[in-house]
Amino acid sequence: MIQQRIEELRRRLEHHNRKYYVENAPEISDFEFDALMRELQDLEAAHPEFADPSSPTMRVGSDSTAEFRTVRHRFPMQSLGNTYSLDELHEFIERIERETGPAEFVCELKFDGTAISLTYEHGRLERAVTRGDGEAGDDVTANVRTVRSVPLRLEGEGWPELFEIRGEILMPYASFDRLNAEREAAGEPLFANPRNAAAGTLKQQSSAVVARRGLDCTLYQLAGDELPFTNHWESLAQAREWGFKVSDQARICRSAAEIDTFIGHWDEARRQLPFPTDGVVVKVNDFALRRRLGATAKAPKWAVAYKFKAEQALTRLAGIDFQVGRTGAVTPVANLDPVLLAGTTVRRATLHNAEQMAQLDIRPGDMVYVEKGGEIIPKITGVELAMRPADSRPFVYIDRCPECGTPLVRYESEAKHYCPNQSGCRPQIIGRIIHFIRRKAMDIEGLGEETVELLYENGLLHDVSDLYDLRTEQLAPLPRLGEKSAENIVRSIERSKQVPFHRVLFGLGIRFVGETTAKYLAEHFRTLDAVMHASREELVEADEVGGKIADAVLDYFADEDNLRIIGRLRDAGLRFEAEARERFSETLAGKSFVISGKFRDHTRDELKALIEGHGGRNLAAVSGNADYLVAGENMGPAKLRKAEKLGIRIISEAEFAALLDGDAPQTARDAASDEEPKKNGDTQDTRIPEAADGAKTAAPAPSDSAAEPASGSAANPPRQGELF
Repeated sequence: MIQQRIEELRRRLEHHNRKYYVENAPEISDFEFDALMRELQDLEAAHPEFADPSSPTMRVGSDSTAEFRTVRHRFPMQSLGNTYSLDELHEFIERIERETGPAEFVCELKFDGTAISLTYEHGRLERAVTRGDGEAGDDVTANVRTVRSVPLRLEGEGWPELFEIRGEILMPYASFDRLNAEREAAGEPLFANPRNAAAGTLKQQSSAVVARRGLDCTLYQLAGDELPFTNHWESLAQAREWGFKVSDQARICRSAAEIDTFIGHWDEARRQLPFPTDGVVVKVNDFALRRRLGATAKAPKWAVAYKFKAEQALTRLAGIDFQVGRTGAVTPVANLDPVLLAGTTVRRATLHNAEQMAQLDIRPGDMVYVEKGGEIIPKITGVELAMRPADSRPFVYIDRCPECGTPLVRYESEAKHYCPNQSGCRPQIIGRIIHFIRRKAMDIEGLGEETVELLYENGLLHDVSDLYDLRTEQLAPLPRLGEKSAENIVRSIERSKQVPFHRVLFGLGIRFVGETTAKYLAEHFRTLDAVMHASREELVEADEVGGKIADAVLDYFADEDNLRIIGRLRDAGLRFEAEARERFSETLAGKSFVISGKFRDHTRDELKALIEGHGGRNLAAVSGNADYLVAGENMGPAKLRKAEKLGIRIISEAEFAALLDGDAPQTARDAASDEEPKKNGDTQDTRIPEAADGAKTAAPAPSDSAAEPASGSAANPPRQGELF
């Protein structure tokens, strides 16, 4: 009897929750809803044996959320191509119709939030994952369960046993204004815009905090193995029936003129919407046409985002500040009289560099035009000269560091000015430490920017190597820390000693050496000592390393202070060598490969690991150094043409597998070294090789999904899905 009452209350609360948050048509008062919720909470507390993670009581969240773990997407979440031009949009439509004939398009508002992928299994929300890098994201399920427009259990019938639905977590303007008012009253920094506030809220460690912040969620795309739909419009209609909040503003358009009308309407009407939007997404409706059109490595070819032109506002430039970053780069920032722009109040804007300021002839006291074109910090685009004060004088750019007083320098081909005092300039020191501890570098938890500043001010941190001398008894007495936090920080610092070499190299903060470049350097040289002692000529031999990066690496290791820090990090036990590669054989020894496209049986990372495991070498791009191009679905045509032009052997995934078995198709380089030379007039055969069934192996078959490698046969159809 009690279990039946609990189930009845859950059903009633889910129904009324949907009516209020999704359909905007409440049937009962807040008082009645709260009474039902209290009864359910009391019953669940008294009878924990009937607990259910999909219960409406989970909407309130808990005081703590476990650390976010990384989850790979079953269907990669690609981004969309953008355009600000109607002419380019018309070209997109014309290209589609040239390839497919007349087509229907679905036009939807482009929501300005943070992308999310929801997985439902047997009609229940199982997982919510952020976009991340498109291949993997953070598991934020506990926090998303508190978003009341996200159904925890589906309604109706006919939903697949397992599928994903993608959309956007939003912060409505009302929630954003309330949150910033609370933060201002508490003396906390304000969020720049609703998009940042939504993203920041979704990463809160307390789901109870997330529940209070008033997030919303709009869904716009399904992905699954066997979706029972032939077109996008049909899938959206069915998603509504299952209880998802799907935009009512979407429309089917059958011509460029109808699309233009839709865009023109919402370019004005969006200002009356209660949530932020920044454009219109135009998608081919028919799934069969989508499969014919396919996708590039980054974006589907059947969709594009038209971005609304940035809004402008006119306000007074009250003054100019200068910020110093971790590399010593000095950035001028404008302080503005507060002005409402694109739904938020703007008080600061970037001025980029001295050259940009000179072009604008910008001066304190000027009335300036401020634009918010998708940037977190708005930018100044012009000066209203008719309103310039009569006593105005040209602005003189600073020549000394605003933090330490060191004379600034400007390097050749650089637009910014720099403070060269990297070992004695406070923001540079703090910035390098913050870079070192970030997730993609050493991943040291518990040390945010404020804590790093606190440790610096108390003389506990002077550079990154000091981290490994910190003790719990030093940290615990400091404000906002305590024994438990101190222990967690010291434990996390100790764990960071196991971080792989390429992330240590990235964490050092060498100028121009980003995450990807650090991986290439680590892969090429294998040890930090090898990188440190490499010549410029040797450095540029590594993939993606040009002269500019090579010079930065040489400069970094020529600095005695940097060498001292590296010595202390070495003593602390950080990993300065790449892990030894597991070698299965030398079958591919001396051969270089480029991997491109999507594959049926392997991911690209798996293929690369196989190449290295069998003695081969991976290249980042098609060049004369490559022996083979392993071609999958949706490979870029430019890469294919270049490979053909260079005479590189183009092979399929199946032919690559044959290589591992020692049945190697001959490369152009092999042919050139045959004992019998070619006769004069013979030419290299660079045609696309044929598989055993006669199909051109490098000519990508139409993908059944822009989201997943094609499964390859009519008997085993590829997945239907979408990437963004």
